[in-house]
Formats: sequence, structure tokens, C-alpha cells
Amino acid sequence: MLYEMRIYHAMPGRLPDLNKRFDTITLKLWDQAGIRQVGFWTVAVGPSNNALYYILEWKDMAEREQKWTAFATSPEWIAARGETEKNGPLVEHLENLFLTPTAYSKLK
Repeated sequence: MLYEMRIYHAMPGRLPDLNKRFDTITLKLWDQAGIRQVGFWTVAVGPSNNALYYILEWKDMAEREQKWTAFATSPEWIAARGETEKNGPLVEHLENLFLTPTAYSKLK
């Protein structure tokens, strides 16, 4: 398995809007596209409470490329993203890491 960690650094004051978009729009579209999430987190204690962390699970990079591209280019996602960003972008910048579990990891 391959795990993708994405960290979205929200625009000031826009983290609630970003969370709402995932909760009400994005996750439904991911389900339709076969994108599997491991979990989502916000920072309770740490250097920034304006970030959203999440991890996706992939069989391999080929699956990731196929499913992510299909999702990112779907007219439904493009329209929804545009609607939720009509008052400006929700994300200032993002970080993207691909992780492989160690031999002793609970997740394999």
C-alpha cells in the first residue's frame, strides 16, 4: 500500500469552509471515484491551527494517478470547487507526501 498525506494550509478564516466542503461535497465525489480516505485531522496543539491534514490509501501510484485525475477533472468537482471559492480560495498552499509503511507499522 501507498499512503498519501496532504496538508492544506487554509486561507485565514477559511478552515471552517474547507472542512464543510470536504464534509458535504468532496467525500461524496471521492466515494464515486473510488478514492479511499484513512482519516482527517486538525491541529489541537501545535504551531498552526489553520491546517487540515488527511491521508489517502492507494494500491500503488498508478491507481492514484488514474483515480485522482478522474476526480480532479470531473465537471461536478470543477463546478463545486468554483462555487465554494466564489468568495476567494480556501487553500493558501498545500503539501503532499507519499508514505510507505515500515515493516513494524500497524498500517501495511
